[in-house]
Amino acid sequence: MLKLLIAPLRWLMRLLLALLILFEEWGWQPLARALARLGQLPLFRQLEGWIRGLPPYAALALLVLPSLLILPVKLGALWLITQGRSLLGLGLILAAKLVGTAVVARLFQLIQPALMQLPWFARLYARWSVWKQGLLGWLRSQPAWRLARLLKRRLRRFRFRF
Repeated sequence: MLKLLIAPLRWLMRLLLALLILFEEWGWQPLARALARLGQLPLFRQLEGWIRGLPPYAALALLVLPSLLILPVKLGALWLITQGRSLLGLGLILAAKLVGTAVVARLFQLIQPALMQLPWFARLYARWSVWKQGLLGWLRSQPAWRLARLLKRRLRRFRFRF
């Protein structure tokens, strides 16, 4: 009986992970570009210059910092949900996710060269990239994904006819 459940659970877990990574991918570049616009202001330009100059382990510590700072916000959002203010709590979680992704994406762009100086980080990053591409490839090969892409193309063609 347990063996019958493992394959569907594994598929579901893989699907959820792929969708989460895909969401991050879709938001990563646009959010990083949005924060890069802030980097054009003099104060942020100086701050970004300082961040680019960080040594590898300081850069790594800085990359972890946004996740730690957003944790209390997410806990506060969960508290709001338990107090019956579900929409406010959910909105706060979504806002924290967007801001956190934007900050981490921009920080990673700035400190990636420093992080790649750490041999263990460079190895893990390369393995992560290969694994992530494989998982996204699996998602894109799924019948539902292919059907959605086909429908999107047809809708686009239909819309441009008028």
